[in-house]
Amino acid sequence: MTQFTTELLNFLAQKQDIDEFFRTSLETAMNDLLQAELSAFLGYEPYDKVGYNSGNSRNGSYSRQFETKYGTVQLSIPRDRNGNFSPALLPAYGRGDDHLEEMVIKLYQTGVTTREISDIIERMYCHHYSPATISNISKATQENVATFHERSLEANYSVLFLDGTYLPLRRGTVSKECIHIALGITPEGQKAVLGYEIAPNENNASWSTLLDKLQNQGIQQVSLVVTDGFKGLEQIISQAYPLAKQQRCLIHISRNLASNVKRADRAVILEQFKTIYRAENLEMAVQALENFIAEWKPKYRKVMESLENTDNLLTFYQFPYQIWHSIYSTNLIESLNKEIKRQTKKKVLFPNEEALERYLVTLFEDYNFKQSQRIHKGFGQCADTLESLFD
Repeated sequence: MTQFTTELLNFLAQKQDIDEFFRTSLETAMNDLLQAELSAFLGYEPYDKVGYNSGNSRNGSYSRQFETKYGTVQLSIPRDRNGNFSPALLPAYGRGDDHLEEMVIKLYQTGVTTREISDIIERMYCHHYSPATISNISKATQENVATFHERSLEANYSVLFLDGTYLPLRRGTVSKECIHIALGITPEGQKAVLGYEIAPNENNASWSTLLDKLQNQGIQQVSLVVTDGFKGLEQIISQAYPLAKQQRCLIHISRNLASNVKRADRAVILEQFKTIYRAENLEMAVQALENFIAEWKPKYRKVMESLENTDNLLTFYQFPYQIWHSIYSTNLIESLNKEIKRQTKKKVLFPNEEALERYLVTLFEDYNFKQSQRIHKGFGQCADTLESLFD
């Protein structure tokens, strides 16, 4: 049994605060490491004759507090006479570990004020962070929002998914507002959230603004845009990217069918509709669609006429088969939206638009970083073909 384990068991036996045990152990270990680091820097141990006339020596120490999740530790920072020693264990710029700063940033992202954060930190850790210090730590999150909107994007995207989701936001009163989101995939299969717009309701003006911003950030061409069929959005897309093909989300079409037919017919209709977007090629899909409409039109005339008049149902068949499964619906971006709602469920509401933006950008940056390490399924097998679709 090690000395550490023995001391820990004694501490537990005496029913003392376990955090205090770890705090004192950490304090001792950090001070020992600082002394060892100076010895390594000088090249000799204390009182070693090797140090005589070496050109540098120990020169006392200065005190410093360091905040950890177990409490404040008192450190004695050793100095060398030449003033060249800078301990790697304790960077000169830091008086606290990442634990507290990470907490500060996360609280700030959700809209908690700097004074409220200062009070929270003091109550939880008995450590005082002034509102000014909190503000300095949190400034990075505000800068991240601006950087996110101003960053350069790729010139060409094979697929652009557009969809909106609603989150609670306070503007005097509390109501759910629409987050218009654009998710893109490059020909190489790199997937990322490209941008967003916040508005009280989903509207084409916000979609137009978002697409304009994406153009200003460098997007020149898009091969395919997948949407849920929001009225007027097709025209907005055509104005921004006239060469882009468009695909209506077939899962949304399927849901609409389910809600407009009798329960007794629902299962059969939905199963038959799947044969349209699971066909082996475009010709077979067109035939399956014609057969589907012909079979059910006598019973559901208006529903089938609406389907006949819907554009861009089978556009995805014009692209490599390896990616069909990813581009016949908005499922990819809807999965992202579900994750946003899951993450924000505990927040209930955001006190202002700035707080919502800080939180969204943090989520989007995390998402983009994770996706940057991956190639979306199927794109790796047809990257050259997708690249060749651009001018």
